Amino acid sequence: MELLKINRLQHVGIPVTDIKTSIAFYEKLGFYNAMSSTFTFNDEEGGMVAMMQNGDIILELYQMPETELQKIRARKDGHVDHIAFDVDDVEATFLTFKNAGYTVMEPQPVFLAFWKNGCKYFNILGPDGERLEFNQIL
Repeated sequence: MELLKINRLQHVGIPVTDIKTSIAFYEKLGFYNAMSSTFTFNDEEGGMVAMMQNGDIILELYQMPETELQKIRARKDGHVDHIAFDVDDVEATFLTFKNAGYTVMEPQPVFLAFWKNGCKYFNILGPDGERLEFNQIL
């Protein structure tokens, strides 16, 4: 596999059970809400996301729709869900991983209507099942 250009750590994804409470908590730590949106998961509306920023650090707080919240509440070993890396060309990065035989979790990069012009991402699995996201803000 050719050397992959990763610009920086883009964000750390943290599932939460009450997004308003979590936003307030991180605001007390000096973060501000740089972007908020909603999303659908498995055809269920009600997902909410907030990108909390403090300097160059971004935490993605997201609350799943109601039917998924019990799974989040039941976690025992922490709540960090994924680490996201910023890339310049998500399509080319996707093909690089797919062609190299990595376990790519999505059939193609996924578009989300986050940020001003949206973003595209995909995940690969690391050797212990950790999710590594590659994300391009459009």
